[in-house]
Amino acid sequence: MSTQSVEPKPQPPADVEPASEPASEAVPAPGPAPAPGAPAASDAVHVTIVLPCYNEQDHVIEEVERICAAMDASGKTYELLAVDDCSTDATLARLEEAAPRFPNMRIMAFQHNSGSGTVRRIGSQQARGDIVVWTDADMSYPNDRIPELVELLDSDPAVDQVVGARTTEEGTHKALRVPAKWFIRKVAERLTNTRIPDLNSGLRAFRREVSLPYLRLLPPGFSCVTTITIAFLSNQHPVRYVPIDYAKRAGKSKFHFTKDAYRYILQVLRMVMYFNPLKVLMPPALWLIVIGLLKGVFDMVVHFGYFANNTIMIFVTGLIIASLALLADLIVRSRGDV
Repeated sequence: MSTQSVEPKPQPPADVEPASEPASEAVPAPGPAPAPGAPAASDAVHVTIVLPCYNEQDHVIEEVERICAAMDASGKTYELLAVDDCSTDATLARLEEAAPRFPNMRIMAFQHNSGSGTVRRIGSQQARGDIVVWTDADMSYPNDRIPELVELLDSDPAVDQVVGARTTEEGTHKALRVPAKWFIRKVAERLTNTRIPDLNSGLRAFRREVSLPYLRLLPPGFSCVTTITIAFLSNQHPVRYVPIDYAKRAGKSKFHFTKDAYRYILQVLRMVMYFNPLKVLMPPALWLIVIGLLKGVFDMVVHFGYFANNTIMIFVTGLIIASLALLADLIVRSRGDV
């Protein structure tokens, strides 16, 4: 490689300041443009309302009007984050058309359908408010009461989440949903040692900072509301319940009873296993050990000196499950996020 000699630049006299750099070099590169209707990044808001929207074209603007009117009347600073989950109707177009009327609304559009859990997770992560509110756009929840939920958090720093507990069930497959939800709720109460009036209400307000470690645990579907409830309860974050009315939803329900009910109970067990595996594994382990011991005593009395194969299998299975429970609990305790 060839080298070129460079003459040193002459230094300015001591009493002369060096010339400043050109103004164009001091200007930082422009960042991405804000989304339409979004407040500037420097704008501080107290509340972020995450509103998942999927095929809600006939009533989404009415819901937006109701939420914004209630929040404007409350005097609290807020943003309404309306997330279109790749609707196949005109939901996104209606939101964009109405955006100039609602300066506090920020629109986010997904490129493919991801589920309400994903919408709520990303919305909570992108939230600018200290308090995050989850609700639905199907006219079923009394969203004009959102300021009331927020005020409960503001007035009581000891409470980390406020849930609107529904007093009636107005969903589809009511005859099947009521007993199924009661059973799942009782399982969750048993595993968390907490009374839970409504496990999967879609209307809730919580402190964003408290929720951040648990957002990554949210599944993509409806059981995300169950997950955030159990996550708070399992880690001793106080949750308060407020009775609310629940109306029949507008439009077509996205809830599929068989698939979503299975996911609900699976998510309850998964979340309790994540935070307190002894609650799930140790009871059946102890029962198997006790049954194995009793069966062993019976075998000794009836067939002295002989243990049946099923007796040994029951007893050993109980020991294995108990060992797994202790190992899982050790992993949880060493994880550092409980």
